[in-house]
Amino acid sequence: MNPRNSRKGTALLLSMIFILLFSALAVSMATMTGSNLQMAQNQQKSNAARASAESGLEIVRNWLSSVSIPGTLSEDQRFSAITTQMQNHLSTLQNASMTTSGNKIIISSVNLDDESDKSFSAEITALSNDIFQVDITGYAEDFSRKIRVNFRYGERANTIFDYGVGTRGPLSLHGNIELDGVNVSVEADTYIESFNSSLALEIIGNSKIAGNVSIANDYPSEESVHLQGGQAGIGGETGDDAINNHVATGVAPVEFPEPNPSYFEHWATNTLDDDADLSSHESYDNLRIPAGMNPHFSGGVTLRGVTYIEQPNEVTFSGTTTIEGIIVADGDWEDDSGTNKLDFTGNIVSKSVEELPYEEQFDGLHEETGTFIVAPGFAASFGGNFDTINGAIAANGIEFYGNAGGTIGGSVINYADTQMLLSGNNNLYFNRSGLTEVPAGFEPELIIYYEPHSYAEAGF
Repeated sequence: MNPRNSRKGTALLLSMIFILLFSALAVSMATMTGSNLQMAQNQQKSNAARASAESGLEIVRNWLSSVSIPGTLSEDQRFSAITTQMQNHLSTLQNASMTTSGNKIIISSVNLDDESDKSFSAEITALSNDIFQVDITGYAEDFSRKIRVNFRYGERANTIFDYGVGTRGPLSLHGNIELDGVNVSVEADTYIESFNSSLALEIIGNSKIAGNVSIANDYPSEESVHLQGGQAGIGGETGDDAINNHVATGVAPVEFPEPNPSYFEHWATNTLDDDADLSSHESYDNLRIPAGMNPHFSGGVTLRGVTYIEQPNEVTFSGTTTIEGIIVADGDWEDDSGTNKLDFTGNIVSKSVEELPYEEQFDGLHEETGTFIVAPGFAASFGGNFDTINGAIAANGIEFYGNAGGTIGGSVINYADTQMLLSGNNNLYFNRSGLTEVPAGFEPELIIYYEPHSYAEAGF
C-alpha cells in the first residue's frame, strides 16, 4: 500500500477544522463586540443619567441659594416660604410643575436640553425645622440615576453690624465731627446705601471718618463723595487721597437685619400713668408708654429693664437720663416719615442689661445684650453727651447734634433712606471689639446652605 495514498484528504480535513475554529472564534468575537458595545452604550446612558442628576442638583442649589426667609418668620413657616419661592422659579419654565404634600415638595420632570431627552425631577422633604433633604433623579432615555443631599438653614454671614455706622440713606457730617475706633480705626468703618441719591457722603468742615467707607450705589466716587474743608478726611487722609484710597463704590449690598421689637413686649408690664409727674427724679422698671401719650421726661429719669414705646409717640428726655436696659419702639421699620420720635436733649448714662439686679421682673433680660435702642419707624436724635452707650442704636432717621458724643459699644444703624446728619462738635468712638453676635432684638435673614458631606448616590 502506498503510504502517500493513506494520507489523502488529511489536508482537507485540517482545513475544515481550522475553518470551523476560525468561524467559531469570529462568531465569539462578534458576540463579545456586540455585548461590549451594548455595555458601553448602557454605561454611556447611565453616565448621562447621572450627569442629568448632577445638573439637576446644581439647578436646585441655585434656586435654593436665592431663597431668603425673614428672620422673624416662625420655624414652622419656613418650609412654606421655600415652597412659595420655588414655585416662582418653576413658573418661568415650560413643562415643569410642582406639587406639595405635607412636608414635601415634588418637582416634576424638568427638561435639561431641548434637543435630547435628558431631564431631572426632585423631591424636597423637610426633616426638621432646621434641615431638609433633596432627592434628585436624573433621566437619559430609559435610564435614571438618583442622588441625595441635605440643606440647612443658616444666618447670612455679613450684616450691617460689621460697621460702626450703617445707613440706607446719605450720611452728612457738618462741623467738627470725628468718627473713630476705640481700639482700631476699622471699628469706625462706614457703610452707605444711598440708592435714591447719587451723593452718598458729605463731609464739611473739620470732620473726619477714621475708617474706610463702602457705598452701595454705583455712581462714581466723584459724584458719591463731597469733601469740603482742608481737614475733611477719610481713613487718615484728606482730599482726593481720602476718596481714592478709602472709599469703595458699587459694593454689594449688606443685610440690615429686621428689628423684632415684639420680642421684648412681654417684659413691659408697668404702664405709664397719664398723671405721672415726669419732672421728678423717678425710676421706672419695665415701662410701657401707651400710644399717643407724647411724654416729656424733664427730670432725671431712670429706666431699668425694657422701656417699650407704642406708636404713634413723640418721647422727649431732657436732663440726665439713666438707662439700665433697652429702649424698644414698635414702629414699622419701613416708615421713614419721622412721625414718631425719640429726642434725647440731655446727657445719657447707659448701663448694660447685665448689670440689672437678679429679680424676677428681669428674668431672661441679662442675656439680651448688644442693644441700646431698637426703634423701627422712630426717628432718634441726640443732643447731649454720654460716657458709653452699651449697645447698638437703630432707628429710622438718626441725628447727633450740638455737643452729643461719647463711646458707643456697638453700631449706629439708620434704617431710613433719608439723610443721617451729624452736626456740631461731637466725637463718636466705636468699640466693637469682641462683638461677634447679632445684637438682641434683631433677626438676621435666613438663607439656605448646602451640606456637601451629605452627598450620596442611588442606594444611599
